[in-house]
Amino acid sequence: MEQPNNPLHGIKLEQILTDLEAHYGWEYMGTIINIKCFNDNPSVKSSLKFLRRTPWARTKVEYMYLKMLKNKNLI
Repeated sequence: MEQPNNPLHGIKLEQILTDLEAHYGWEYMGTIINIKCFNDNPSVKSSLKFLRRTPWARTKVEYMYLKMLKNKNLI
């Protein structure tokens, strides 16, 4: 099914995390979204595991990613 108005369509959660970490860093991400996988020995692997099981946290990460894209004028 096509989703032309969804900027997250086709972007994997791993790519979202990688882009956010490269742009903001784990420390800032952990400040904005206070979750253990960002604050205590952060890694993409541990964050993916947590975010796939926790819809409210995934929603916050996706929102942060959309704000980053908007600030970069990519959407």
